[in-house]
Amino acid sequence: MKNFHLLAEGIPVDEALDQILAQPHLWDRDPERTSLPNSPHTQSSDIWLRFRPKQELTEPARFGDPHFAAFYSAWHDLPALHPIVFHIMAMVQAVYLGGILITRIPPGKAILPHADKGWHPEFMNCKAYVILQANEQCLNRCEDETVIMKPGEAWLFNNLVTHSVENRGEKERIALITTMRVER
Repeated sequence: MKNFHLLAEGIPVDEALDQILAQPHLWDRDPERTSLPNSPHTQSSDIWLRFRPKQELTEPARFGDPHFAAFYSAWHDLPALHPIVFHIMAMVQAVYLGGILITRIPPGKAILPHADKGWHPEFMNCKAYVILQANEQCLNRCEDETVIMKPGEAWLFNNLVTHSVENRGEKERIALITTMRVER
C-alpha cells in the first residue's frame, strides 16, 4: 500500500476509551472543524487535545497559519492518552508534536472525501490514527486504497491526498489522530 502503513498493533486503548466515554461533555467544545460550512467533517464530533492556542483562533481563514501548538484542557482530562501519544512519537522519531484530536463518527455517517491542505498538514508531515473503537464496516479510504482499522492499531497515512472514512456499522468509530513533524 502506498498511502496507508500499519505502524503498530496491540496498543492498550481500553483505559483511554473509558476516560473518553466517561466525559461526554468534552465532545465538540471546539467545533471549528465540524461546524464550518462545507466541511467534510460535519457528520463527526471532535475532542481537541492540542492545536493552535485558542487565543489565536480569531478567524477561520487563519486557523492554518504557522503556529506553535498548545495543549487544550481536554489533554489534562484524558491522561490515559499521554503514553499512547508519546509512544507513537517515539516510534516515528518525531521532532515536533502538532495537533492532536479525537474524532467520533456515528453509525451511518462519514468523513467526506477531502485532501488536507495548508501549513499544518504540510509541516506536520506525519499523521497517525490510533483506533480506540471501531467496527468491521468502518471503511478508511485514501485514494484507491481501503483499509479496515481495528482497535489498538496505529496507522500512518497520507492526508495530503483525497481520503475519507465511512462508518457503515452499528458502533461509533472513535480514533485518536496525532500529527507530528518527522525529519526524513
